[in-house]
Amino acid sequence: MGVFILRRFVSAILVMFSISILVFLIFFATPGVDPAARIAGRSATPQVVAQVKHEFGLDRPLPIRYGLMMDHLFIKQDLSSYVNVGYKVIPQIEAAAPVTLSLVLGAAVIWLIVGVAGGVIAAANRGKFIDPLIMFLGIAAISVPAYWLGQVVNLITQSKLHSSIFSWVPPSGYVALSSNPGEWALHLLFPWLTLAALYAGIYARVLRAELVNALNEDYVRTARAKGLSERRILLRHALRCSLISIVSLFGLDFGSLIGGAALLTEVVFGLPGVGQLTYTALQNLDLPVIMGTVMYGAFFVVLANAVVDVAYGFLDPRVRLA
Repeated sequence: MGVFILRRFVSAILVMFSISILVFLIFFATPGVDPAARIAGRSATPQVVAQVKHEFGLDRPLPIRYGLMMDHLFIKQDLSSYVNVGYKVIPQIEAAAPVTLSLVLGAAVIWLIVGVAGGVIAAANRGKFIDPLIMFLGIAAISVPAYWLGQVVNLITQSKLHSSIFSWVPPSGYVALSSNPGEWALHLLFPWLTLAALYAGIYARVLRAELVNALNEDYVRTARAKGLSERRILLRHALRCSLISIVSLFGLDFGSLIGGAALLTEVVFGLPGVGQLTYTALQNLDLPVIMGTVMYGAFFVVLANAVVDVAYGFLDPRVRLA
């Protein structure tokens, strides 16, 4: 098992190295893209552009430029924004990461509980009215864009009904957990529910399909022949095997959301997370910040893949031989 874990994490490091090269080439070596001209401004003279290139090391050969960029980004951590000169990239990401982590963790708890419960209830009552009802609600939740749902939630809680029913809802924004835990949870309640709605529907549908397949397997028939109750068969046997797909799905979703995939939810609710930081950097074409957030997101996606592979190895020993 130790060799399997080591092999997976070495592969993850190689993938991150490859991604860093690709991201650097896209942002700083694409023909027609001149970061120096962007930094210097539209009215800059050729002499000013040349000076900016020299100051930022943009006039060096590509391998040296890549090494300098990675050194400033990861080792020295002094890479500055090209738009807001003096603002360091890594400190900005470090300040935004707890916001995104708070959003994703809370939403993940909700969508796991609702999704797993919905899938189990639907599978246990397959053929009855509650089964298609849960599946219908799941597909409806999947189909609603998070941005639209967030806007509707804000419209209802912040304007239309704020003075009556939702007077307890605070304005959009974020309060740190260390400052006031109650206000932290209150500010994140509707962002949690909005983000969780999409994923709860997906998880319920996936788990229901896996459980229905598992209930037709030979080991389930054997359990029935032994006289075990349907409830115990469902929860102790079928659910355990079906959760492998949920583990895989959750690892990838959680990694991508922490990496900034919750961008639309953060923008709608005014949360200063990594997604919001990426959105602002894209609007300003702030290449160092964009590169930093992309690398941050790639790290969590690759890490989630590696953790899922290791979890698979524990759940199914056959995976270790792959």
